[in-house]
Parts: sequence; C-alpha cells; structure tokens
Amino acid sequence: MTLRMSCLLFLPLLGALTAAAQPVNNTGMNFTVVFPENIAYYHPRSAHNRIWVTALLDDTTVTFTKPSGDVTSPALSAGEMTNIFTSLELKKNLSSEAFKVSSETFRVTSDKPIVVQAVTEKRKSVQTTLAVPADKLGMKYFIPPVPEIAGTTDEPDLNVTEKDPFRLIIFNPDENNEVTVKGPTDNSVVLQPGQVAQSWVPKDQKARVVQADKPFAVFFSHPCAMQTNCTCGLLSAMLPPARNQTVRFPIPSVLAEKAQILLSDEGTHDIKTFNPDSAVVESSGTVILYRPGLFLTLIPETEFAGCFLIPFVSITNTKFAIIVVLKTSTNGIHIGNEALGTQEWQDLKGTEYVSTNYTLTSNNTLIWHNSSKMAVYFVGYEGLAWFGTPAPIISSTPDYRGCLMKPEKLAVLQEAEGWRESLQSCENTGFDLISFSDTRLHEQVCNKLLPDGEQNLWIGLRRSSKSGDWYWLSGDPVNSTSWDSGEPGEVEEGQCALMSLGTSCTWRDEDCCNTHRPLCYTEPSFFNGLNN
Repeated sequence: MTLRMSCLLFLPLLGALTAAAQPVNNTGMNFTVVFPENIAYYHPRSAHNRIWVTALLDDTTVTFTKPSGDVTSPALSAGEMTNIFTSLELKKNLSSEAFKVSSETFRVTSDKPIVVQAVTEKRKSVQTTLAVPADKLGMKYFIPPVPEIAGTTDEPDLNVTEKDPFRLIIFNPDENNEVTVKGPTDNSVVLQPGQVAQSWVPKDQKARVVQADKPFAVFFSHPCAMQTNCTCGLLSAMLPPARNQTVRFPIPSVLAEKAQILLSDEGTHDIKTFNPDSAVVESSGTVILYRPGLFLTLIPETEFAGCFLIPFVSITNTKFAIIVVLKTSTNGIHIGNEALGTQEWQDLKGTEYVSTNYTLTSNNTLIWHNSSKMAVYFVGYEGLAWFGTPAPIISSTPDYRGCLMKPEKLAVLQEAEGWRESLQSCENTGFDLISFSDTRLHEQVCNKLLPDGEQNLWIGLRRSSKSGDWYWLSGDPVNSTSWDSGEPGEVEEGQCALMSLGTSCTWRDEDCCNTHRPLCYTEPSFFNGLNN
C-alpha cells in the first residue's frame, strides 16, 4: 500500500489532480521592501513611509531589519496588523552611470506567513506597493514603455526633477546576483544580498528586458511625474515576472477612461488607449494602466483567485476595492462573513466579465468567492490623484466554506481492501475515510475526481449494526444523500457505502468485506482572523 503525495497530489489511479494545488498567493515569511524617491509637490521634506504587516496565523513574530538594526514585534494574532515607519528612501544619486548601487533596503521576516504592504505619502501624493515574498520573485522582467506625460517626458532635463527620465529600480533579496538590462548594448550589475541598483529609462529606450540567473525584483518609477493643477507626485509600480504564455488582462472600466495601457513583452512595446468596446488586452509580459498619479499593474485572468485580504492602512479615507468577476458569478462574493450586497455592475465589453467598486471601511477587509475566481484591486485617491495595487491574495482556490489557508486533500490508496481495513489504512497515512457532511462538499469533491473508466471507492458511510440506520464516521448527521437509483437495498445486501465515479459519484450499499480502494480525506483550514 502506497500513497503518492507532495505539494501537488496526483493520483495515477484517476489520471487527475485530486487535491487543490498549493495556493498561488502573496503570503510569505521573507520580504525585501524599497521606497523610491518621492519629491511630490517639489518639497524637500521627507516622505512619510510605512510598512504594514498583517499576520495570518496566531502567535506570529515579525522582524523588521534596517541598516540601524532590528525591530521585532510582539506576537501577533491572526488578522492583527503592525507597522513601522522608515526614512529609508532611494535618493537620486544618478548621473551618466549605467547603475547606481546602494543598500537602502528594508527587510521583513516572520516565523509564520504574513502579508506586507508598503505605503509612501507626501501631502496628497500616495503610492502603495504589495510586497512579493523572496521565494515568489522572477528572473526575467519586461520594461514597460515610458508613458506620455506632459511636463515630464516631453522635454527631459536632468537638472529639473519633474523632467527626469523614469527609473528602473532593481533589488536583490538573498544571494549574489548578476542582473543584466538587455538591449542593443547589454549592461550588467552584480548585486549582493539586500542591495538595490537604479538606472535611467529614457523615453526612447532601447532596452526591453531585465534578467538574471536568480530571483530579483524590479520597480518602474518616477519621483515627481506631473499630474494636474501644476502638481507632481511619485509614480511607482512593481513589475510582474515574464510569463511563458500569452494571457488576457481584463481592464476595470472605472479606471480605464482616458488611461494609457503600457504593454511590453517579446513582440510588443507599445502604449494603447482604452477601447471601451474591448476591455481586454493580451500579453506575456508587463501590462500597466497609467492615469495621473496611478500606475496599476493589471491582473491576468490566469491569476484570478478565490480570496483576498485588503489590509487597513491609515492613509486617505477614500479607498475601495475594484472587483472583476464572471458575469455569471456575481452572487457568490462575500465580504468577511456576509454576502456582498446589491452592487452596480459594469460590463467589460468584449469579455465575459463585469466589475464593481466596493467602498472600504476602517477595518481589514476579507473578500472571497464561494465557487469562482476573480480579480480584486485596492485603490483610492487623494484630491485628484489616484493610487492602487492588486489586492493581496490569500488563496487562489475558491471554497464555499470561506477563505482557504490550507486546502483539503484527497487521496485514493493503491491497495483494494475491505471497508474496515481501508478505514485503518487512511488513518495510517494521516487521513480519514471521507465523510460528506453536506451536498456542497460532495459536489466539490466529485468535480475534482475525474474518472478514468469505472472507479468504485469506499467512503465513510455505513449502517449501524444495531438499528440499521446509516451514519457518517465524522459524526455528522446524514441530512442529504446521493444514492443511485434503487439504492440502498435491504440491510442484508450491504452495510457499507461505495461511491461510483462513473455514475456522477452516486452511492450504493456494498458488502463490507468486498475489496475496493478507499477515498481518503483531510479537512481544510480557513482564515478566521477577521470579525467583519
């Protein structure tokens, strides 16, 4: 008897993935944070920079590491936040050199998974960054085209801050790493752990790609891009790693009016205006929506997810979530423990999606879907200037019970045994023989089990030897059933239950001594750190 199991659980018997994959998310335990130079409003005073951390599990210890030393937080409970102020900021220090290297980075580590959000503000210039864990960074990035900004990119001048070129900010988290900006002439820099390099990105740039042999991260930034009413403010976006396929990016309509869409991949380096009749673009690289004050990295539909945690950060009171979801799935969205109320949904033309705006309160906000994946953005504005990022993903997998922290696992053991022996075999491998406590669990599990021919599996349902009544091993009441036609038969026909994948997971009674393979199961765990 053997069990094939890893982070992804594949069952040769069924020829299918029968457990939710480890969630693709923004949680981790090792982050590096940088703050680009912010010269908003032409004012020499320092920006107000904070790093906000949200714990996902109880008894989480967070350590902030900066050049002056470490600061460790008290143990945090699930859903609890802590934050720290830092004056670290990447000053200009640029000339005609290809790179300027410094160590002005901030490290955040923890003993359990956390979410990290960085916020910089200077008067009404606000920028937010969703930090990416070191183990989820990429090794290749496409540099976006420089947006057309009157007063900033039309007449570059190194002596006038708001007319500086855009900057490429490259930071290296852990190991020595040689990073190369590739173009007609390649330029390389070797970065030690915790180091950051800055480089100009002129409007007529020839370089298109940044890559290395080890993971690193890239910002695209301007310290004082012109906005409205003769003001300027920081513009900054963390670039997504290059993808190995072309994917679609639905564009939320609330932000798209008069926006520029910056596209960059192997075959494209272009700026598009929003087409209201086709609210989608395709790319294998970087897609950024630009409007005054805002760089928003768009989310491809392949990276839609099931659950998002939007941390409360003490900036403007005007903050909201933009939700993008299938037109057929608007009823499954929850805010905390409550279903999303009546919303005005906007059609994203040329796609199967709609979007809406949900006003955020002063609490951390958990947004999850019970059956479908979606995209969620955290956005806001101060005056006429917008800011925003993709919302932090807690779990990619939708679940009708809530926000998954640890997915359920299913396993079909290789050896066919009697029901009693199968029960023991599941327990020996850390599982239970599955009990379907309600119809939704049965439906969810059945959808994950793709049959390869007729497959009959033991489940944790049997008759009482005394009363003849059916009961679940879990102790849950037998409120709903999925018996096949004519089943179950009389007591003498069988006292244990078998599920048939070939008949849409219907059940029949069976002699407990007959041999079949068991369907083993472990319960999922859910995020329970919020009360809203």
